[in-house]
Amino acid sequence: MENRKLSKPVCFLILCSSISLVMAMGENTSISVNVGVILDLDNSLNTKVWLSCIKMAISDFYTSHGPSKTRLVLNIKDSRSEVVDAAAAALNLIKNVQVEAIIGPKSSMQANFVIDLGDKAQVPIISFSATSPSLTSLQSSYFFRAAQNDSSQVKAISAIIKAFGWRVAIPIYVENAYGEGVLPSLVDALQDVRVRVPYRSAIPPTATDDQLAQELYKLMTMQTRVYIVHMSPSIGSRLFAKADEIGMMKEGYVWIMTNGLTNHLSSTNASIINSMQGALGLRTYVPKTEELIDFRSRWKRQFQHENPTIIDVELDVFGLWAYDAAYALAMAVESVGTTRSLFGSQTTNASINSSTDLETLRISPSGRELSHSLSSTRFRGLAGDFSFFNGQLQSSVFEIVNVNGDGARGIGFWSPQCGLMKDMSKKIDANSSYSTSKSDMGQIIWPGDSTSTPKGWELPTNSKRLRVGVPVKVGSPEFVKVVHDPVTNRIDVTGFCIDMFNAVMEGLPYAVTYDFIPFAKPDGTSAGTYNDMVHQVFLGNFDALAAATTIRANRSLYVDFTLPYTDSGVVMVVPMKDSKSRNAWIFLKPLTWDLWLTSSCSFIFIGFVIWVLEHRINDDFRGPPSHQVGTSIWFSFSTMVFAQREKVVSNLGRSVVIVWAFVVLILTQSYTASLTSLLTLKQLQPTCTDINELLKNKESVGYPKGSFVRDLLIEKGFDRSRIKSYTSPDECDQLLEYGSAKGGIAAAIDETPNLKLFLAKYCTKYTMVGPIFKTDGFAFVFPKGSPLVPDVSRSILNVTEGEEMKNIENKWFGKKATCSVTNPMFSDSSSLGVDSFWGLFLISGFSSCLALILFATSFFFRHRHIFTTIRGSSICRKVGVLFRVFDEKDITSHTFRNKNLGRVEPSASPCSICQPSLSSQHSNHTDIQESPF
Repeated sequence: MENRKLSKPVCFLILCSSISLVMAMGENTSISVNVGVILDLDNSLNTKVWLSCIKMAISDFYTSHGPSKTRLVLNIKDSRSEVVDAAAAALNLIKNVQVEAIIGPKSSMQANFVIDLGDKAQVPIISFSATSPSLTSLQSSYFFRAAQNDSSQVKAISAIIKAFGWRVAIPIYVENAYGEGVLPSLVDALQDVRVRVPYRSAIPPTATDDQLAQELYKLMTMQTRVYIVHMSPSIGSRLFAKADEIGMMKEGYVWIMTNGLTNHLSSTNASIINSMQGALGLRTYVPKTEELIDFRSRWKRQFQHENPTIIDVELDVFGLWAYDAAYALAMAVESVGTTRSLFGSQTTNASINSSTDLETLRISPSGRELSHSLSSTRFRGLAGDFSFFNGQLQSSVFEIVNVNGDGARGIGFWSPQCGLMKDMSKKIDANSSYSTSKSDMGQIIWPGDSTSTPKGWELPTNSKRLRVGVPVKVGSPEFVKVVHDPVTNRIDVTGFCIDMFNAVMEGLPYAVTYDFIPFAKPDGTSAGTYNDMVHQVFLGNFDALAAATTIRANRSLYVDFTLPYTDSGVVMVVPMKDSKSRNAWIFLKPLTWDLWLTSSCSFIFIGFVIWVLEHRINDDFRGPPSHQVGTSIWFSFSTMVFAQREKVVSNLGRSVVIVWAFVVLILTQSYTASLTSLLTLKQLQPTCTDINELLKNKESVGYPKGSFVRDLLIEKGFDRSRIKSYTSPDECDQLLEYGSAKGGIAAAIDETPNLKLFLAKYCTKYTMVGPIFKTDGFAFVFPKGSPLVPDVSRSILNVTEGEEMKNIENKWFGKKATCSVTNPMFSDSSSLGVDSFWGLFLISGFSSCLALILFATSFFFRHRHIFTTIRGSSICRKVGVLFRVFDEKDITSHTFRNKNLGRVEPSASPCSICQPSLSSQHSNHTDIQESPF
């Protein structure tokens, strides 16, 4: 019984031993492939995390894939944080260990030389932490970056800056290959969104705290408050600690960190996190999948088992990239199916006895196939989709975080397709719209626990006062006037432009101190033209200009203009002449020929209408044909002076005359007024209305000395000898009086505000014509990219739209005019035309035609029997009979019956009185009825 009990454990041990033996034999059938790992083994926490991830990746691969042809053997070397040591480690791994691939090294500077060695030996170099874009330029087919290129985040940074409207930013970077590599692409991305980089803050890798403080104090003296920090965690954490110490983490500052810092926040000391409060950062977005959650749990147990003294360690994205890189390498090696025959050594030189180790460097027999296999490897890794394109890991989404409390809080995302996004629920595809709106981000708590968006710049408290240049001019003191007191040596600057500048600067939401500096020579005279003064701003001698400076395209290449505070345009002032006509036919000028013709035809037409309506019932419109024509015309034209003697007895005729009399009244009154104006008022007209006429006649023209108008005239084609300058309004008046023929000018050409002041004094002699050239108005000038320009422009709008602008204008221009009007109104000598009276003619014509229609309808109706009783006659004969009837008196009319009642002609018999008319001879009976008209 006891023997049976003992036999069971023995059998179990034998079974286990057999299984182990089989597994060992299976392992012996797989080929060991040496793989190098180069890291900084300085007992840093990150290195331990990354190594554990690499080992777990290899273990997970062979566990999940069952029996394998190959098995990676890790050969770990220490680079000691030095470029030379990293290169020596790589050379040792390639030459002595004969590795088929190398994972690492850690930094971009170390990777630079290691990549060259791998390229020479055809050994793939896979780095999960070297992110500098400069490595891409090496164009090695054996270098694979299993991490995001630093340049992939510059578009995200520019999108954030554009979203908040910041115009200037300063990059702060470590002065090595890692920091300098991203700078070109970062500056290009900022320029694409019109953000200027006025300064680049380069921090040496070995900078002390004092050096960091010195550079930060230098940044405090500048206006820009938007900083982009691209550093390694070691020096970046010291920078933020020092910035917090000297007061640069307070309200008004903006700090944006690249993923080189943000990806390490999970393992950053709490005191450093506290110094980063309010900063923004970009970190690689890693989807939270079930595989990732499971791996974190397994990794934490494994890491804690291997490092029991280290607690509360967090896994960063570099650890995930290290896992994916090792996993991809295992897949690629297994795909190649390396055999032992591939390990035969080859050299790049046939001379084995070469004294240089690099010349005897072996070429990996499987390097080319392994490189191709890595390029085609694709899988779903822990950090996301894993695949190489030209040796680079494809860019993915970045998460935007805001450092608050004891860590980073996500406020949004950025993707190359969609730009800024508040969450990842938005579908990302090629047709997605790109957003740079701050509404697509969550609420941000800025430095100083402020929720108000910083404006991105401010005037430093220790900065010098702004030097505002003003011109020294002899003429037009209303705009700018500079007075120097020799006793007190004080300079007093006044004028419209000065008051506008003061009002605008007072309207800013912050205080700006400045001094007015005359643009003058030591003797007090002007130091040059307006273009020269603008150039001084470009050179940095002036911080702004407060003058009547016109916005010009060529000037905008070197300086920035605010919005204009006055309308402008180039016009010309010319003398006026009296063009009043002095001829015998001036009485015809008040009306145009078409109105004369229309009026004459209307008189004749009205005479005809009255004749038709009155001919049968009114003796005044009867008689011989010549008498009837004369009477009709006389009656019509006599209505002009209401001198007609003929009576109108029909109602239709009276209605026509009433309307026509109203038309004639309007015509005569208008004619009288126009003729009076022609005979009494001066017909003042400009001597020239077109600048091309001056050019064609080779006239001389004037411009204010130092103005850009001279260049416009030369471009227009004027000869330089015919372009004359003047320095004051009085000199301009004198030149205009002389005229071009006597050595003066035919026209003065300048900007509208200046010539309005001139006309305020000489409005009775000259007039303004134009504009002949278009300009954008007067504006204030600031250096290129000045952050003051947007705020000053908004303040200009507030001033010009309010009462303050009117008060300033009235102060300087309201009481300057000596004339009743600044711009005199000229008598318009143009004649009256039909277009002014066509409505009256239409009413008169309509009423006349309506009267004719009513008369004809009544007449035809009364005599319709002519067409029905006369048989066998032609239409022409019937019409002739009808006209003869019209030509006879209508004895049935009340006008003739009243005359014949109670009166009998002595020579007439009753029969003669009642003798039937011609019409009654053709009818059996005549119906006598009185016409209602």
